[in-house]
Amino acid sequence: MRQGIVPALLCLSFLTGCSQHVEEKQVDYFKLVRPEFTGQLAYETTDFVEDYWRVVGNTGFNKTIYLIADSLKTAGYVLEEKAKKGNRFTYRIEKRAMTHQTWEPLFASLQIVGNEKPLLLSETNRNMTYLNSVSTPKDGLKAAVAWIKTVDELESVSVKGKVVFAEMNVRKLYKSAIENGALGILTYDNPAYLQPEKNTTSIQFRSLPSQDDGNFWGIALSYAAKEKLIAQLKKGRTDVLVNIQTKRYPSEELTIVADIKGNEFPDERLVYSAHIQEPGANDNATGVGTQLEMAKTAAKLFTENKIDFKRSMTFLWGDEIISTNRYIQEDPERAKGIKWGISLDMVGENTAVTGGTFLIEKMPDPSAIWTRGKDKHSEWGGEVLKLADMKPHYLNDFIISNFKKQGEYANWVVETNPFEGGSDHTPFLQANIPGLLLWHFTDKFYHTDNDRIDKVSQETLKNVGTAALVSGLELANASDVFAQAQIENLKKRANLRLEDEAELSQSALKNGSSFKEEEQIITAWEEWYLSSLNSINDINTNNNADIKAAISKAQKEIQAKSKELKASLK
Repeated sequence: MRQGIVPALLCLSFLTGCSQHVEEKQVDYFKLVRPEFTGQLAYETTDFVEDYWRVVGNTGFNKTIYLIADSLKTAGYVLEEKAKKGNRFTYRIEKRAMTHQTWEPLFASLQIVGNEKPLLLSETNRNMTYLNSVSTPKDGLKAAVAWIKTVDELESVSVKGKVVFAEMNVRKLYKSAIENGALGILTYDNPAYLQPEKNTTSIQFRSLPSQDDGNFWGIALSYAAKEKLIAQLKKGRTDVLVNIQTKRYPSEELTIVADIKGNEFPDERLVYSAHIQEPGANDNATGVGTQLEMAKTAAKLFTENKIDFKRSMTFLWGDEIISTNRYIQEDPERAKGIKWGISLDMVGENTAVTGGTFLIEKMPDPSAIWTRGKDKHSEWGGEVLKLADMKPHYLNDFIISNFKKQGEYANWVVETNPFEGGSDHTPFLQANIPGLLLWHFTDKFYHTDNDRIDKVSQETLKNVGTAALVSGLELANASDVFAQAQIENLKKRANLRLEDEAELSQSALKNGSSFKEEEQIITAWEEWYLSSLNSINDINTNNNADIKAAISKAQKEIQAKSKELKASLK
């Protein structure tokens, strides 16, 4: 087995750098990582984290932070404030004041007065209580239900002292409900992709704005609960007994950051990010756990002298989008060195149960403008982008190719989707840093209280974590050999894409599309790949003339291919 970068003399101190320079060699990181990354730590961490309804500052969120810290310490990471000059593996817990109180649910029940059994109980539907809801009196409150079918009815129907029920998004409802004196709301708003008529007990979590001094609450209904309530309402006046117990209290926002310092270009780095909040297992306890096992595996391989790091590698856990955005924005000098960002969000699904598919959400490329052929959006959906929004870079095709390798090895399905946004990859892109998302969709349990550990696959965690860490090691140690490999990969994938698009354009022309439109599509892909090839220069650290020449040659071949295919359309 080729072992990678192994110093001639072993380092004497644990997790510290070595001064001796060793010439770069080709490394098969898959052979190094696969035996070590079992998915067990990722699964055990997921199992711990998903027990809690996690919001920034609350019990579950903070326990997750300290669980990560303990595991990092065990793996050899040193608390930053205690680190010595030679320590290359460090971590820190950042603490910040919160502008609002944190929140956590304790208990909830909803019962139709006159019925023996509750309609909902938090013991079985932990998403029933709206995030940021206040508590009712300890014994609950009894009130009549006002059934509202449009927001305008709140102006004509008396809801003062009543509970409003509606089948609509709460954002359209809660302000008017409060202004008109309603005590609280009952809503149903499960999207079709959750298959609610089949998964009748699922409740997708909902939230109210923070209300430190407010007194409003909300309960989200399952399909089954909604149907029973409507049946009762059709009979006439319906009263409900609502009991909600929550905690609101001052706290602090915690973020945990683990760093592996590069020995050659320490200011250049790859950043992995996984958010902690949300109540689910797949979303996003799996991202938390997978990233933790990646950090631990990296440390183990280093201490065994099997790998090293030319560039730095950072693992970030915190509040979705906010923590990642802050990491980029708060230190402009550090941000200059962030070369790649990878977000892990919903990465451990048992797809046989959830119905989801593992996806790589690409950086914006022309498929986010012209979505056709094998490209398709998830049910999450995405707006149509413009040519000015494109982010051409080798990262897209590099990550896709690496994950496809793991897919072939493990008989694991890997697909992609055009850019849609909405997770920790977006702050990277907004800062003009290459960034993409690893995730699953469509998941019929997404954001519901049925997103529990039984929907998680250790095998999937292993596959995602292995491919993600291998990709990171290749990026952190990228050299001329890596650059040449990316040139070949981009050239190959560009030719395949152009051929596919030309075939689609032939069909489109037969169906009435214009030559100008189809030419524009092929040109867009041509230019995207030409620019992606140019991006390889960011790892051409020695300004190697051979690399530049290879890029130029590949670009000319792609231009010729594009010209040929556009001519064939005529």
